[in-house]
Amino acid sequence: MATLRNKRLRLLATAFAWLSGFLALEACLGYGQAVNSCLDCHSALPAPLGVTQEQFSQDIHAQKGLTCTSCHGGDASSYDPTQSMGRKAGFKGKIDRRQIPELCGSCHSNPNLMRQYDPSLRTDQLAEYHTSVHGKRLAAGDTKVAVCIDCHSVHDIRPPSDPRSTVNPVNVATTCSRCHADANYMRPYGIPTDQFAKYNTSVHHDALAVRGDLSAPTCTTCHGNHGAAPPGVGKVQNVCATCHVFQAQMYDKSSHKQAFDAASLPGCVVCHGNHAIAHPTDAKLGSGPGAVCMQCHTPGDNCDQARVVMLGELTQLDGAIKKADYTLAVAEASGMEVSEARLAQNQAQDSLTKARVVIHSFKPELVDEDVQAGLKIANNDLQAGQQAMVERNRRRVGLAISLIAIGMLLAGLWLYIRKIEQ
Repeated sequence: MATLRNKRLRLLATAFAWLSGFLALEACLGYGQAVNSCLDCHSALPAPLGVTQEQFSQDIHAQKGLTCTSCHGGDASSYDPTQSMGRKAGFKGKIDRRQIPELCGSCHSNPNLMRQYDPSLRTDQLAEYHTSVHGKRLAAGDTKVAVCIDCHSVHDIRPPSDPRSTVNPVNVATTCSRCHADANYMRPYGIPTDQFAKYNTSVHHDALAVRGDLSAPTCTTCHGNHGAAPPGVGKVQNVCATCHVFQAQMYDKSSHKQAFDAASLPGCVVCHGNHAIAHPTDAKLGSGPGAVCMQCHTPGDNCDQARVVMLGELTQLDGAIKKADYTLAVAEASGMEVSEARLAQNQAQDSLTKARVVIHSFKPELVDEDVQAGLKIANNDLQAGQQAMVERNRRRVGLAISLIAIGMLLAGLWLYIRKIEQ
């Protein structure tokens, strides 16, 4: 009887130990997880009301400790609708589009508050938005224009550095295109809707999306982001100059600047276009497909003559560099030492690049300075390659003579051995 009683006690003690461990584990796993009635309900709803815990956990606001009630008000700790969505709890529910910029700005325009989360984050976004076309039209009652959530998303907002963010540099153009490539949506504004398609063919898109250069221009680089406003005719060259500094300096010295300003033409855009900017080539100075000069000039005028001179010099230098490159490559493949000349070719290529930039001054004498400097280097490198080839041929002749002599010696030895054997 006592043995049976002991067995029961041991069994109860074991069960109690397992139960205590389970409760302790549950307490540990649930520690710090506050009740959120908002997510518990909305995670079971279909879009657009549905917001899952996984989705919201990716939001930068959730990661910083903010909750649903931070924007929508209410009491997320209660499952009683009269309390969780009651007026006493400050419940706002769905935010009207016209109120969104001010709601976001209530935090993002407060330097003292934002410093707690990210000291480097700007706090002038709302002020800039009010100066933008979007902000002005919203203030005038147009609720179709973009507000914060149209670009940044709503419940899964990620920082711009996150590749999944809608405002990551790689994704900005796609985000803008959701409105600006929609012909029906943009029809009331009379704005073209082919910008996104053109941008996808541009050298800027190639640098950003194909080569992965995050510093390459996208929509916000030229048009701004929160202070989005199309650059005026007189500002296009200033926008381009933020990256293309040397080209802008040359353009300021050219006759084109005065002529374009007098005719109210948009500077760089006249020759290069805006959204569909193609990779610049020497052919733009030509007279065939892709040429731009003769769209305005007439054959034989002063500018046409200058164009012919500059194109000829660029073609001459480009050909000299390619000829030297080929000769040096053949010499190097033959085992000759031409590393110094190959390195000097970089300087010749730099001269060509600089000459191609200097054409923005439209002064042949300035282009000639860089071309002549590059030609001197390329010709020296060509001579080095040719001398290496001469030395290669000399070595080959010497090797051939040596092999013939060795062959004759071996033949003589063989004949001598045969004679001894006989």
